[in-house]
Amino acid sequence: MYKLIEKNDVDFLISVCGEDNVVVGEDISEDFSHDELGGVEKYPEVLVSVYETEQVSKIMKYAHENNIPVTPRGQGTGLVGAAVAIHGGIMINLSKMNQILELDEENLTLTVEPGVLLMTIGQYVQERDLFYPPDPGEKSATIAGNINTNAGGMRAVKYGVTRDYIRGLEVVLPNGEIINIGGKVVKNSSGYSIKDLIVGSEGTLGIVTKATLKLLPLPKKAISLLIPFPDLSMAIDTVPKIIKSKSIPTAIEFMERDVILAAEEFLGKKFPDNTSDAYLLLTFDGNTKEDIEKEYENVAHLCLENGAYDVFISDTQERNESIWSARGAFLEAIKASTTEMDECDVVVPRDKVAEFIRYTHDLQKELNVRIKSFGHAGDGNLHVYTLRDNMDGKTWEVKLKESFDHMYRKSRQLRGQVSGEHGIGYAKKGYLHESQSESYMGLIKNIKTAFDPKNILNPGKIY
Repeated sequence: MYKLIEKNDVDFLISVCGEDNVVVGEDISEDFSHDELGGVEKYPEVLVSVYETEQVSKIMKYAHENNIPVTPRGQGTGLVGAAVAIHGGIMINLSKMNQILELDEENLTLTVEPGVLLMTIGQYVQERDLFYPPDPGEKSATIAGNINTNAGGMRAVKYGVTRDYIRGLEVVLPNGEIINIGGKVVKNSSGYSIKDLIVGSEGTLGIVTKATLKLLPLPKKAISLLIPFPDLSMAIDTVPKIIKSKSIPTAIEFMERDVILAAEEFLGKKFPDNTSDAYLLLTFDGNTKEDIEKEYENVAHLCLENGAYDVFISDTQERNESIWSARGAFLEAIKASTTEMDECDVVVPRDKVAEFIRYTHDLQKELNVRIKSFGHAGDGNLHVYTLRDNMDGKTWEVKLKESFDHMYRKSRQLRGQVSGEHGIGYAKKGYLHESQSESYMGLIKNIKTAFDPKNILNPGKIY
């Protein structure tokens, strides 16, 4: 049993962080009781804002000695309840640790605090002709949130995911000890990779208080292709051929007409084309227009040979922005079209994407529920949303569980995984258990126990 927060605990937290940075009980804003999706709700007993690593260390040491659960939190943009204080206790708000600490142009690294926003990093490095490739849809997420979910995003096809850009971390362990792992080195075969365990651990193994990120030189040009197809199967079936063509796009997204129409309505502006049932959206980047043209011309011909109606080339910033602002608004547009929704963030082999999406179309009819989807065709990561619309609470509970049970079962049949980039958190842990062997889950439990024997750090998540 965890210790409940008492006055002496609050007094300790005030002594570490100051009275203005400690909020108790009913004074805690409703925002801190849930994450972006809002399906899981619970208030912490006390909310503490921190500004430096030493404060995090002192809080964790105290919590460890007194058996108090602690939930680390950034901007709360997650979608699986990973930053919700399921067991009450202390919530540590890290979003005010938001300083960029060092740009090392010799080693091409950027060292930042955990609360720096992804959009801030992108803008800061771009102004200096540098590039941080991971590009999840939610640009207002903190970098530590991205690290803890191993966020991917649209550029993963060419550039990989967050894990590929983490050189070093400063981490506060559940007992309050501070460790530094990795660094600025490019290669490292020195024992187990603790750094790679922390990345994707959803705040259950340690609290990231500093990160050293790998940067690349900034590609000078980007051109997008919007390619309409008669149907989704034809569009998706073209993706493996694109990847085999050796002209690797930065991003390969798929979308269907009804999601584009929802985005048009939500944004109040027209998409370049909304007449076809299915589209691929590709981006190519490089240093000269000529280099990029060589790449995309091959792919454009390939798509036309495989049944595409046309290829719309967006080679100006305005055109690019009109397409990508619509793509960026898909989630909010779907959300605005219904009363409540939940997401199935599956990943399947690339050649199984069309089969999975066809299955969701059939499932809509079978369960009499609206299911909308879009996603990263280039890496097989699908974002599939079950919508509540006008269902009462009980019906919604049943339909949501039915639809998720069916979809996760299908992803297992297709040799996929239950999360491509949003993590497991609280909401999806049952599906992780179903998809993995006892031996695998035993290893996860043992890793958690090695880091956190008292199970005080973000308890109730993943395992």
